[in-house]
Amino acid sequence: MKKLLGLCALVFSFAVAWQAAADQYVRGYTRSNGTYVQPYHRSYGNGTVQDNYSYRGNANPSAGSTGSTYYRHDATSPYYTGPDSHGHVGHSGAQ
Repeated sequence: MKKLLGLCALVFSFAVAWQAAADQYVRGYTRSNGTYVQPYHRSYGNGTVQDNYSYRGNANPSAGSTGSTYYRHDATSPYYTGPDSHGHVGHSGAQ
């Protein structure tokens, strides 16, 4: 029983450490139009949208929210349908 409890503790601590390495803290800032953006956590950029917190099926552990965006205009998404109406490809603001 002690071995099982120790193994569970090890797995839990690894999961916490892995999660801490998977995101970054963004300090609050003021946009050029005067709007203040609250501090938040986001996933590190790595060239794909599939592991972003806002991506459908993923969850943000800091905010407790679940992603719902498909990123249809980003070529790294399996839901890719081509460029947006302005010819842009990428996930910056795309859905």
